[in-house]
Amino acid sequence: MIDSPSTDPERAPTAGVFAFLRAHPEAVSLILLVAICASVALINPAFLQPSSLIDMGRASVVTGLFALGVFTVLASGGIDVSFPAVGAVAMYGISTLVLNVFPGMPMALIVVLCVATGIVLGIVNGLLVHELRAPALIVTIGTLYVFRGILLVFVGTVWLMEMPSQMVAFGQWSLVDITTRGGATVSLPVYFLSFPLAAVLTWFVFNRTLMGRAIFAVGGKADVAARLGYNIRAVQVFAFAFAGGLAGMAGVIQASANRMANPFDFAGTEIIVIAAVILGGARITGGTGSVLGTVIGVLLVTVVNNVLVLVGIPSTWQRVVVGAFILLAAAFFVLRDRKTTT
Repeated sequence: MIDSPSTDPERAPTAGVFAFLRAHPEAVSLILLVAICASVALINPAFLQPSSLIDMGRASVVTGLFALGVFTVLASGGIDVSFPAVGAVAMYGISTLVLNVFPGMPMALIVVLCVATGIVLGIVNGLLVHELRAPALIVTIGTLYVFRGILLVFVGTVWLMEMPSQMVAFGQWSLVDITTRGGATVSLPVYFLSFPLAAVLTWFVFNRTLMGRAIFAVGGKADVAARLGYNIRAVQVFAFAFAGGLAGMAGVIQASANRMANPFDFAGTEIIVIAAVILGGARITGGTGSVLGTVIGVLLVTVVNNVLVLVGIPSTWQRVVVGAFILLAAAFFVLRDRKTTT
């Protein structure tokens, strides 16, 4: 007779822990995050200084906005790698419009136009993915080059070194000011709030709306969702449009924070953003993941990208470390699936 795991006193605790991690994959990234922060704090206490924490808070905003959008698309069963170009088009295009056509445009309208630009480009992605019946990866690779090419052909390649005054003021608007021991003042900008607010909005969509349920249903099994009456076209268009809107918001924040606009901004950010979403528990195959997990993944990637220098590791090792974390996450998901099937 073989004892069941529940009656084995030695195996029961282990089974319980694994069952929890299987149900909450974001807990793995949270454990990694806490372990890294504790280790770095022991090696270099400067990590816990307010200035360091504020720097990481600022660094998480753009990545976080992108990641929430990518999570939405992944949950629907697709993948979007065009968001860097969407953010760049919104940022550079609207900044050029303000400088050359409407210098006195209110900041609120600038934000709305950037978000609207992202939504329109996202709708294009969603319609192409649905109508072409092609893999979303292939479609968005194509639109990545199309959007970036349109930007370079019709807008230009010159860096905008003098941004509209209202955008500069927005980037400098401070939420909290902290004076360091050296007498320097470190500010947490107001635009930092866009990340938690976007996270709350995304959580609301997934947990309090029919669209959120539809996204997970389509991402899990599109054919089954269609038989249940879900509108696949509407779900795909919404997911890409939502991601596009967040990318547009990331673009205006990037330009305002850096006080410059570069048409090549965000190039190469696809991998790091997708890595953050995957580390948060989402699967490339869709139908899984959570907003909390995505936020934890963003914080994990941000910490890794900012603390290596503090412990004496060259910044060139950032990609190696993030890649190792992705492999660990992949190994965990494979092990989880095997345990589930058995």
